[in-house]
Amino acid sequence: MGQPSVDTIWDWLDQVPDPEIPVISLVDLGIIRDVKWEGDTLKVAVTPTYSGCPATSIINIDIETALRDRGIEKLTLTQQLSPPWTTDWLSDKGKAALEKFGIAPPSPKGEPDRCPNCGGHDLERTSQFGSTPCKALWRCRDCLEPFDYFKCI
Repeated sequence: MGQPSVDTIWDWLDQVPDPEIPVISLVDLGIIRDVKWEGDTLKVAVTPTYSGCPATSIINIDIETALRDRGIEKLTLTQQLSPPWTTDWLSDKGKAALEKFGIAPPSPKGEPDRCPNCGGHDLERTSQFGSTPCKALWRCRDCLEPFDYFKCI
């Protein structure tokens, strides 16, 4: 059997969930930057969401496991720090998944557009940090529910 195509590899990686937000894949999160074959070695470049992200090592293990389970024997993972990750790299599918899960996706204005629970617009930030450092905690005054907002980076 020959090497799987790069498109197939991307499809496989699109099935690997983010360990902190499992409703979004690593591909939709935008941290898989490049996938290519160099001879018989698969090279995958990964950009962490921010320097010191505690999930980085788990993400690398999950990528390696997903690919080795599909028969990839020679694999090199590299950390690509430049350009730095930005929330602009989130896919539309990923943003929709975040909102459906109850996390407000990033907005160009730097604050949520609406409550992911009820769609209300009367919102207040209660803390600069939410369940992870890349999120802030907000509250909807319409439904009174708290929610995480995925901060723009």
